[in-house]
Amino acid sequence: MEQTHTTHNGGAATPGAQRRVLVVEDDATIVDAIAARLRAEGFVVQTAVDGPAAVDAAEAWQPDLMVLDVMLPGFDGLEVCRRVQAQRPVPVLMLTARDDETDMLVGLGVGADDYMTKPFSMRELAARVHVLLRRVERAALAAVTPRSGILRLGELEVDHAQRRVRVRGEDVHLTPTEFDLLVCLANTPRAVLSREQLLAEVWDWADASGTRTVDSHIKALRRKIGAERIRTVHGVGYALETPAP
Repeated sequence: MEQTHTTHNGGAATPGAQRRVLVVEDDATIVDAIAARLRAEGFVVQTAVDGPAAVDAAEAWQPDLMVLDVMLPGFDGLEVCRRVQAQRPVPVLMLTARDDETDMLVGLGVGADDYMTKPFSMRELAARVHVLLRRVERAALAAVTPRSGILRLGELEVDHAQRRVRVRGEDVHLTPTEFDLLVCLANTPRAVLSREQLLAEVWDWADASGTRTVDSHIKALRRKIGAERIRTVHGVGYALETPAP
């Protein structure tokens, strides 16, 4: 088993300064390229090349974010994600060579926040990492910022302060991305939001190439809160349905 290693960036402070990113990928060329790009962005990077090493590194090093490949020796990235999320919540950007939507939904179901399909651009990967970390910061701020009331849409309740969702009084576990997506839809119930609007609002990502990410998160959200609550407007986007007055 190859040992993990840590490299500190000694350059000037950047928006990613002091943030720790664990990159888990068994392809040496890819892991080196990702690590080099993230270090250039000012992140502190550690790498792991298999499932067991990734779980050990996450526990010992406490990264702020993980870039995690699905296909790994030892055990796969989905199992890594399950084990790491059981220890502590960590934003996860999952990488896959298989353009299979089922894989994406499974990844989102075990706690991944976003995914990218290989091949991808390093510029987009770095942008996604920054977006995920900004979302974590916003969530932390929202948790300590009083916000009046709970949004109730029929049997659906959204508690902004506690970032909790209930359906018919039962708690529903959502990932940070799923929660932000639901809030975005709930802010204008029944209004149709385009995939591009949702991508810009939730992911801070304006490139239309990411709209499949929106579709997969919508599917995961539907499985948790009920498919009937999110309406698809074909060729346009999505709307959150509310009970008739």
